[in-house]
Amino acid sequence: MSPDVDSVMRELEALATERTKKSYLSRGVREPLFGVPTGAMKPLKKQIGVDQALADALWATGNYDAMYFAGMIADVSVMTEKDFDRWIESAYSSMLSDFVVAVTLAESDLARTVADRWIRSSDESRASAGWACYEWLLGWRPDDYFDTASIRALLDLARTTIHDAAPRVKRAMNAFIVAVGASYAPLHEEALATADAIGVVTVAADGAEKPLASAAGQIRKAAEKGRLGFKRRAVRC
Repeated sequence: MSPDVDSVMRELEALATERTKKSYLSRGVREPLFGVPTGAMKPLKKQIGVDQALADALWATGNYDAMYFAGMIADVSVMTEKDFDRWIESAYSSMLSDFVVAVTLAESDLARTVADRWIRSSDESRASAGWACYEWLLGWRPDDYFDTASIRALLDLARTTIHDAAPRVKRAMNAFIVAVGASYAPLHEEALATADAIGVVTVAADGAEKPLASAAGQIRKAAEKGRLGFKRRAVRC
């Protein structure tokens, strides 16, 4: 018998720490949340496996930890574009849009179709999740999964729009450029040239404009460490 929402919520609450809760709050997460370290969720995930009905019910609670766990147990083989659109509507911070919805989407056969549509959305959550999905894909899928011309077109789009994008989108675009440069061999040099052309990217924070970590610097560091072509073994925890 599958666990219900209430029992999962009780188990998640028991795993929470005040330190983790404070960390999440400082990174844009808002109440309600418990503050569960990601690693602490893994035994529960192993116990449940995949359960889309439960994942949807947990997502609907609006509790950050429940929503994160929903991404871990989601059955991407049955999720539709409408399901992903419904989830992204509730993704109020990058912790949800870029590290839950985008990660879950990356494992779906719909990944590029949905991400391409979201990237061109005026909605900050959708746009940042679309770019983030490609970041996760590039660091996981083999190079021959991608169409080089399509990735090049996204590089060009990032180059021409990043400085005018919303804060979360700027961060996701910056990370996408790094992923192309570090993980997608066919366009390593072009990604580095794009990063150099973009230069310093700033986002508003605490009443001031603060620079993001240099995409060019991160790509060069990956090259220096012999990590070009890096691919993850999996996307979701």
